[in-house]
Amino acid sequence: MTKHMPDIACQPHQGPQATLNWVGMSGIELPVLIQSNHETIRLSSHTQAYVNLINPTSKGIHMSRLYLLLDQMATQQTLTTERVHEILNRFIESHQDLSDHAFVEFRFDYYERRKSLKSDNAGWKHYPATLRGELKQGQFKCEVTLEVPYSSTCPCSAALSRQLIQDAFEAKFNKDQTLDYEQVMQWLGTPEGICATPHSQRSYAQVKLHLKEGAALDFLDWINLIEDTLQTPVQAAVKREDEQEFARLNASNLMFCEDAARRLQAAFVNQPTVLDFWLRVNHLESLHPHDAVAVATKGVQNGYIDDPNLMGLIN
Repeated sequence: MTKHMPDIACQPHQGPQATLNWVGMSGIELPVLIQSNHETIRLSSHTQAYVNLINPTSKGIHMSRLYLLLDQMATQQTLTTERVHEILNRFIESHQDLSDHAFVEFRFDYYERRKSLKSDNAGWKHYPATLRGELKQGQFKCEVTLEVPYSSTCPCSAALSRQLIQDAFEAKFNKDQTLDYEQVMQWLGTPEGICATPHSQRSYAQVKLHLKEGAALDFLDWINLIEDTLQTPVQAAVKREDEQEFARLNASNLMFCEDAARRLQAAFVNQPTVLDFWLRVNHLESLHPHDAVAVATKGVQNGYIDDPNLMGLIN
């Protein structure tokens, strides 16, 4: 004979009666399936799942229902925008008369094997990523967040370095003398010849994309777009020829944080599956003890541009 077990959550609520904005779980360890380069990969995620509580007389929600739905719907099939929408619908359906607003977030580390710039080597690069979905009174929103590292070299510092090299050349060679090609070539290969170098630093592009429903979750395509736009991706496996090419790319793509932000803004503004975007570039200065930051949006009314929390005040 099965013993009846009490269900405290279903008993009448005796305390203060009020609605709640969110009730749910965070830090759920969940293996999820993501599409990557035409194949499905399994990644470890930290997941959050919430619904609101609109019934002030109810003790609370049924958290186990949220967890079981995630286990059934997020770990067995590839996550897509449609799948996220379906998960949120089921969250609300499982809390009939209790909830009309649902939220889910999957945080994971996306890894991609990247070829070296010149050599035949390759190495793994890590890109923190987030997939969020929200369903409120029938209105669905899906958002992807990515962080991509790159290198930035200061245009001002480069100009000052070139001036110092010119000064060193002028001090070494008399303008009235006939220059010997081999002597100049040898001098350019010495520390005195290149007597100054511009400062550069590891930098990060943080991008939030509000996607159309049905849009493919093309994490690799977005990473490629960001790296191809900025032209100075950080490297994993590096031989001397790779490091030399990296130096050439940095010299060919001098940029302030404003330049990087404008490049990315132009790259994302015409993406057909992106309804809105927010981007923040962070140049972790080697000259200063603080960072240089620029923020840009698509400029959609009632979108990211109107969210004060995203206007560079938080990252």
